[in-house]
Amino acid sequence: MRIRNLETFVKVAELESFHAAAKVLKATQPAISSRVAALESDFGVQLFSRDKGGTRLTSRGRQLLPYAQKLVGINVEMKNQLKQDVNEAGSVRIGIADTLAQLWVSPLLKKWRQEFPHIEFEVVIDISDNLLGQIDRHELDLVLMVVQPQSETLLSEYLCSYPQVWMASHEYIKENSLEKEPLNLWQLSRCSVLSFPRNTQPWRLLDNLFSIMGEDRPMLHTCSSVSHLMNLTEQGLGVSLLPEPLAAPLLKQNKLAILKTAQEIKIANIDFCCGWRVDDERLLPKLLANAARDVIEEQIDVCNV
Repeated sequence: MRIRNLETFVKVAELESFHAAAKVLKATQPAISSRVAALESDFGVQLFSRDKGGTRLTSRGRQLLPYAQKLVGINVEMKNQLKQDVNEAGSVRIGIADTLAQLWVSPLLKKWRQEFPHIEFEVVIDISDNLLGQIDRHELDLVLMVVQPQSETLLSEYLCSYPQVWMASHEYIKENSLEKEPLNLWQLSRCSVLSFPRNTQPWRLLDNLFSIMGEDRPMLHTCSSVSHLMNLTEQGLGVSLLPEPLAAPLLKQNKLAILKTAQEIKIANIDFCCGWRVDDERLLPKLLANAARDVIEEQIDVCNV
């Protein structure tokens, strides 16, 4: 159960309108409906009835409302109290994985600057493995990165998860006769495979995938920049495995196409987290991580509408 869903429920109940709540919360009406539906699923009850007369609470909704209002109020009080402790001017160093930066760096910075106007932000964009080393060396205060193995020196919280898809340009697909679907592992291995840098999680996934082919495994051509990786794919230099949201704009522009693969080629989602050092006793990294999670959840809601 998410506080944001409770906040949405309270606002709809107070305004007796999904449309009005969407305006106040600066969200789309489908996103508001989705949050209420998620809350109804959590509790297993219907919270609103909607008809020509408007939006009204059900009996179960009326039961929940005072508790939801209390929880939302407590959440606001906690945030206000914690923010009082971080109002002093200073700077914070944040590392963001290249993939997340491509998707969310602008809304993240906007949110952070709104909530922490006295803080100066130093943002480093790099691959997750490099960011992990930097925070271990106390060069960063917070990292948004690919989920890493459990560490005794790092606290982490889940951020988001994205499916990965095989992509290629239309020209490459035609030139290499990849129109026939679904493609099996051998057909993929005959392609020029473009990848994130060696020993990163996406690279290891591909290395493991093709390892069963022994000497017939393809070479993995690596690139440290996700924007360059997408550009190389768009220019027809090979196929690449990319997080789906990154590929979405190029799909809409018809610059890339998804390669459908056989069922036995199972590709795990790529998971991201926020991480900060165990020995950092400040509240700021935790608050920044919470704000980042809120931003990404909101953006995902918008994209899913």
